[in-house]
Amino acid sequence: MKSSVETLSPTRAKFTITVSQEDLKPSIKHAYEHIAEQVSIPGFRKGKVPAPIIDQRVGRPAVLDHAVNEGLDSFYRKAAEEHGIVPMGRPEANVITLPSETDFTGDLVVSVEVDVRPEVKLPDFSKISVEVAAAEATAEELLAEMDSLRERFGTLVTVDRPAKKGDFVSLDLVATIGGKEIDAANNISYELGSGELIEGIDEALDTLTAGENTTFESTLLGGDHEGEKAQISVTVITVKERELPVADDDFAQVAGGVDTLAELKETLKSEVISRKGQQQSREARTKLLEKLVADLKIPVPQGIVDAEVNRHLESEGRLDDDKHRAEVIEETNTMFAQQMILDVLAESKKITVGQGDLTQAIVNGAMQYGMDPNEFAQILTQNGQIQALVGDVARNKAVAYALGQIKVVDSKGKAVDMTPFSFDPEKDQGPAVDLGGDDHGHDHDHDHDHSHDADEKKSAPKKAAKKK
Repeated sequence: MKSSVETLSPTRAKFTITVSQEDLKPSIKHAYEHIAEQVSIPGFRKGKVPAPIIDQRVGRPAVLDHAVNEGLDSFYRKAAEEHGIVPMGRPEANVITLPSETDFTGDLVVSVEVDVRPEVKLPDFSKISVEVAAAEATAEELLAEMDSLRERFGTLVTVDRPAKKGDFVSLDLVATIGGKEIDAANNISYELGSGELIEGIDEALDTLTAGENTTFESTLLGGDHEGEKAQISVTVITVKERELPVADDDFAQVAGGVDTLAELKETLKSEVISRKGQQQSREARTKLLEKLVADLKIPVPQGIVDAEVNRHLESEGRLDDDKHRAEVIEETNTMFAQQMILDVLAESKKITVGQGDLTQAIVNGAMQYGMDPNEFAQILTQNGQIQALVGDVARNKAVAYALGQIKVVDSKGKAVDMTPFSFDPEKDQGPAVDLGGDDHGHDHDHDHDHSHDADEKKSAPKKAAKKK
């Protein structure tokens, strides 16, 4: 097979591919096998129909068409790999010359136009600096941490006074519509002011004491009458307040496993600063990516932007919302620019995704959606999204590498150590996960939804493979 490439723009290329008769033979053989599985001819089992019978019943032109459609995708991807070009989006193919439909002699010549990843020149990361908020624990934050810890070790004590915000009350509830009882609940425990039960109940309970009741109107949140207005009768059974332990050395020993209150305060301070250190890493990551996109000005192929924007707006039912469309276009351009930069960085540093990385990503995704990891992995596999997940993991490792190379300072000019959040590809990775198949990783799927790209890889060249 021979191929040449013409650069049409920084984000689009045209391949001219010449496939010899010898190179096309495997596709012809596969076409016969595939057709033999599909046709039903008396006297022959499916899959066992000889080629001469297929020629007679189906015709060699149909065999050739099948072979070209089946082989075109691999021919174009091989050409892209040979020329070091990364396709993005849906290719548009035109068959210029077909082999003979009589004996399959002659060359197959096809042209393929496709959006491609533009050239990305990575900067010297050691010369990049970003500023993040200082990781300090204020007196107010430390007081809130101590109060939160005291609440966890607090006890509920029954009080003989009107209920107020923060109290825990036991309740009986009865809901009626038109004077008819439609629901009831007894001895419900509720924290007054939390807003977690039913709209209007906090106002109704305020100042009520044990044994008192009142009625208010609210909208039902569930059941057969969900969404309907109902009269809610509420009776207070008990009122309890949380009694907090005194913050002293004894409390420090029970709650923190340390000897003194001073030590407990230092522990809480360290926890606050640790959380803020994680916030610093997220802020540094965000600002780094923003700076890379702004400085490098990577052109994004218009085709993949249009496809993603339309898919996104259609999923929201907002195709005619021009203002929102403009916002999504900007977000999509930024998203793809970030992805391309990180992809190039990952490739340049030979960053791989191991089985452990992939498993952890699946577990994290399953937790996010409240699913079993095995079920989540099965759904990803069925939708052809494993390759996309591998790409996301590689990009996360790439940006972690970059964080370890740049200079990060806080708002007071103090250097911030990003080592705990960085990644060293020479030390921290093992063998790459084996996904099988013939995908060379050239397609860059979208963060929002990856499933449609898998179909495009197979179908796009087939649809366009027609002789001029």
